[in-house]
Amino acid sequence: MPKIAMIGAGSVIFCKTLMSDMLATPALAGSEYALMDPARGRLDKMHAFAERMVKDNNVDAKVTKTTDRREALDGADYVVIMIQIGGTKAFGHDYNIPLKYGVDQCIGDSLGPGGVFRGMRTIPVLVSIANDILELCPNAIMLNYANPMGACCAGLWTVEGLNFVGLCHGVQTTMDLIASYTDCKKEEIDYVAAGINHMAWFLKLEKDGKDLYPLLRENMEKPGYYVNEKVRGEVMRHFGYFMTESTGHLSEYLPYFRKNQKALDLYCDEPDFGGATGAYYKYGLMLEEKFTTTDPLSIESTDLGIRSAEYCSRILEAHETDEIFRLNGNVRNDGYITNLPDGCCVEVPAYVDRNGLHPTVIGDLPSQLAALNMTNVLVQGLAVEAGIAGDPEKAMQAVALDPLTAAVCTLAEIREMVTEMLEAEAKWLPQFEGRKPRPAPVISIPKDVKRVEVPLDPALAIANRFGKLAE
Repeated sequence: MPKIAMIGAGSVIFCKTLMSDMLATPALAGSEYALMDPARGRLDKMHAFAERMVKDNNVDAKVTKTTDRREALDGADYVVIMIQIGGTKAFGHDYNIPLKYGVDQCIGDSLGPGGVFRGMRTIPVLVSIANDILELCPNAIMLNYANPMGACCAGLWTVEGLNFVGLCHGVQTTMDLIASYTDCKKEEIDYVAAGINHMAWFLKLEKDGKDLYPLLRENMEKPGYYVNEKVRGEVMRHFGYFMTESTGHLSEYLPYFRKNQKALDLYCDEPDFGGATGAYYKYGLMLEEKFTTTDPLSIESTDLGIRSAEYCSRILEAHETDEIFRLNGNVRNDGYITNLPDGCCVEVPAYVDRNGLHPTVIGDLPSQLAALNMTNVLVQGLAVEAGIAGDPEKAMQAVALDPLTAAVCTLAEIREMVTEMLEAEAKWLPQFEGRKPRPAPVISIPKDVKRVEVPLDPALAIANRFGKLAE
């Protein structure tokens, strides 16, 4: 039976969820779970809880623990990645420094200054893990949960021969919402979702061959529905399709919803459904403070119960049993979405069996959806280049191309912000040691400045002549 390496097992709540799912999967009986995390305290707690789950549910499984990543990877058949480099402290810089410059983030883990910096912290570590996998367990399948998903996966493709998929729960959790918004059961809906992680589009929504979009659009115009989905509702109104991420996430990826107080008041003011400023960071801080006095696993049940919506256990089950499982996975775009760049990270329908993962070809997305995706794909690509090379200019350029940052800051301000973030996060960004973006000197222009005389081409000369005539 397989050895399953859990890298980042100190992420106790998420690791507990995945472990519970796998222990509840009969096809994985007899598996070895190698829990690995550099934080010994968290690792010990997770290991003790996992052993309690095994004992209380009489599951055939072996659970080990180690702070040595290579020991956990040695001979593994599956590698599950749950890492967050820099933890809450780095996350605080991701959120607080941009806010000084007017960049208001809600989640800050996938795009924007926070997403770019999280990617630059994470990608080199993922590449190092990938190289260890190729040495110690070259046939293993890596399942990556680390964000920013698009940039992290794109960074992993620099390691040739790695077998992996990026996983998220945006599609399956959004389907729960769509089912309630259309008064259907989730299992009755036929759907196709594709695009990029955190911005995939429901291209098809049908029940018994009938299109559900007219009903979804009609309901989304009703206040009781719209108040839950202000950002996704607005995007569907203007671009035609519903997508896979919440207000908090989507409001950061586009320039329309967080660029000023007016926009924030219109779209991000609902405490439960809106994208409150710093919501994810503040939630993380609250949990961290709470868990200094309370062991979160002490209040968790060891009952296995029903498996969660996460794909992990079902992928392993399908690969072990050859019973086909369908999911939406983050994969390299090798012609799956034909109007997004080859080699970028796309999220498309895929099937898993004993032979591995089989993504499906979507073809062209509607052009307006591909255009929205591209605004994020280009930032991801630059973030990968910056993170691998330790190039501060690329880091600045990635943040400058972020749609929300570009709507708020000047280029000089972005340079200053990126420099400040690099200095604050230096301990987690060793590839940038001693390097920062070039300064942007302020050029003062006197009122009586004499312009440098330059020759004008004929078109400009005519335009200037018309201007003087108008005067």
